[in-house]
Amino acid sequence: MLTVDFSRFPLAPGDRVLDLGCGAGRHAFECYRRGAQVVALDQNAEEIREVAKWFAAMKEAGEAPEGATATAMEGDALALPFPDESFDVVIISEVMEHIPDDKGVLAEMVRVLKPGGRIAITVPRYGPEKVCWTLSDAYHEVEGGHIRIYKADELLAKIREAGLKPYGTHHAHALHSPYWWLKCAFGVDNDKALPVKAYHKLLVWDIMKKPLATRVAEQALNPLIGKSFVAYATKPHLPSVDAR
Repeated sequence: MLTVDFSRFPLAPGDRVLDLGCGAGRHAFECYRRGAQVVALDQNAEEIREVAKWFAAMKEAGEAPEGATATAMEGDALALPFPDESFDVVIISEVMEHIPDDKGVLAEMVRVLKPGGRIAITVPRYGPEKVCWTLSDAYHEVEGGHIRIYKADELLAKIREAGLKPYGTHHAHALHSPYWWLKCAFGVDNDKALPVKAYHKLLVWDIMKKPLATRVAEQALNPLIGKSFVAYATKPHLPSVDAR
């Protein structure tokens, strides 16, 4: 399940891509399949080990084209272990809402991004997320949980303040919002509640089968209750300096 829409955020073979806070690796894997030179970075050592195993399995199965590379590594989003202007593309999906110093993370992403490079940022959307917080304190009052809810204008303003130029936005995963509302209503850890089990089964079926009916429904509902807000931005080229 991808939150970044690669039809709006295309990659070229050989693009050097950083998936920052890669988690289980869903976007990193897609970038690898598209021929990128991918670095998947996360602070969670266990998840990084699993991502590395999947990269190896993908290579073995021939799922990545010739020239594509993939590396998984531990790292700190506030102190990225890369030189300035190292990447053509940076993706950070469902991460910034967890980090107190979100401006620091943006500054690091801008530092390692090449001029003309592009960034994709996804966060929980304000409306659906606010419902979750209202229904359940346990949803967000956990170690490493969500510490803020972004409004779209707030996130875009921070992106601009970091020196980036936004060029597109959209919403994603409308069908997942009701699932999280049910989880919050019946207990975040209560997976046995009948409505939660039934809706989870629907989501799994939708992800596996991708039927036209639910694809159309989700596209129609995304502007209303899409679970995620997605923003795309570029790092402007610096104006040339006349040496005369």
